Amino acid sequence: MTAALPGLPLPRTVHDADVLVIGSGAGGGTVARDLAEAGHHVTVIEEGPRVGTAELAAATPAENMRRLYRQGGLTPVFGRPTIAYGEGRCVGGTTVVNGGLLWEPPAALLNRWAAVSGVSGYRAADLSPHLRRITERLRVGPQLPDGGDRDSVLLAIGADRLGWRWQHAHRALHGCRRSNRCTTGCTTGAKQSMALTYLPQAEALGARLVAGTRALRIRHDGREVHGVLTVDEDGRRAYHRARTVFLAAGPIGTPALLQRSGIHPRLAGRELALHVNLRTVARFDEPVSALDGTIFTTQVQEFSDRGTLVMPSNLSPGSLAAAIAGHAPELVERVLGGLDRTAVYTTQVRLRGRARVTATPLGGVLLRHGMTDEDHRALRTAFHDTARLLLAAGAVELLPPVAAAAPLRDLAAVEAFCAGVGPGDWQLVSVHSMASCRMGRPDRGGVCDALGRPHGFRNLYVSDAAVLPGVTGISPQGTIMAFAHEIAARFLNGPPAV
Repeated sequence: MTAALPGLPLPRTVHDADVLVIGSGAGGGTVARDLAEAGHHVTVIEEGPRVGTAELAAATPAENMRRLYRQGGLTPVFGRPTIAYGEGRCVGGTTVVNGGLLWEPPAALLNRWAAVSGVSGYRAADLSPHLRRITERLRVGPQLPDGGDRDSVLLAIGADRLGWRWQHAHRALHGCRRSNRCTTGCTTGAKQSMALTYLPQAEALGARLVAGTRALRIRHDGREVHGVLTVDEDGRRAYHRARTVFLAAGPIGTPALLQRSGIHPRLAGRELALHVNLRTVARFDEPVSALDGTIFTTQVQEFSDRGTLVMPSNLSPGSLAAAIAGHAPELVERVLGGLDRTAVYTTQVRLRGRARVTATPLGGVLLRHGMTDEDHRALRTAFHDTARLLLAAGAVELLPPVAAAAPLRDLAAVEAFCAGVGPGDWQLVSVHSMASCRMGRPDRGGVCDALGRPHGFRNLYVSDAAVLPGVTGISPQGTIMAFAHEIAARFLNGPPAV
């Protein structure tokens, strides 16, 4: 007996597919390509628009921000403090608007996940063939600073002076022209997003991609999925019948859709893991010309074991103005007037406290986080380390990520700031979330089995960041894609019956 969809009668327009993929980001694009290559009739539906490189170049960063991000990049995660969360909402998903960082998950992390989740088959030896393939297809390699990346060079100088570990970033790029538009859509086509790689390859293999179409509800009988009800941007509804559904709507969209569909509604989205970013504005006595560089060419990894990484960030007059908007007008004017000697640095911190995803009526979501006292201490420590690093790099003034905080000019001022900052004072941004429908045994809180299927389902798979067993501590795209490749491979090899 097929589960009912209260208030949502089936529309007259019906489409058939062997495999329906919901979402076109790192996870969805990966399984779409693999399954199309294996001869399956694949349809990919994507809620956001399809935007080409020429369109990205013709628009302003602000226009692209509004078009490519969900809610313009300002989805709130409520708590103390409220965190601004950004994720892509376009063909290619967040890979279109991220920094192109692609790191392999450490073997120790994968071993720890296997031990905690009770799921085997996703260790380094299992994922290494997939990671090699990803590296080749996306042309991943270290990006060295050139004459326009002085902010990266200074960060490395500071790390060397302190004896701290750093590395040139590994990025999915080909022919980067340093247009400094990474996070609002690469205007030259250099960043190897899903929109330029896996998805066109999947289409060449016969896959069909439908943009501007949102999944409303999954139709199922409690064990088997029969199809998905959708609506397009003009309000027209359709029903996509499918033998198999791969759910890759993102770590927020995936649990919300499961909740709306009555699939593990109390488990899906209960534990969303986050990385958060502290943005520190640094002023130097020498020209930095960060406007002429690109993002993330140097990454300080001295504290990576605790999930803390320090990198240069994109600098633009608009983003800088937004970062310091809470300060006194004369300070804002002085900083913007000295743009050539200013850089912005991002400190990524792995939170231990979990957030929760709750689907709301009319297709919305409510996000709440539970940042702990331990997380607050981790943020203070991470900022202290960042400030120490930037002062060693030659910074003469730092503006911490707290509204209206006084400029910091020496280590004593930094220590006084860290002693007084409260948990609700931080201005935090997050662009990495995961593990909201994590893989694991049911007795260990897992939502999905070792094949990526929500427990109890035969033909429904989760293949995005939601299925990861935990928080990565690094940029998660490589890990997401490797898991998606493995999930697709297990499907193609013939999944056992539930």
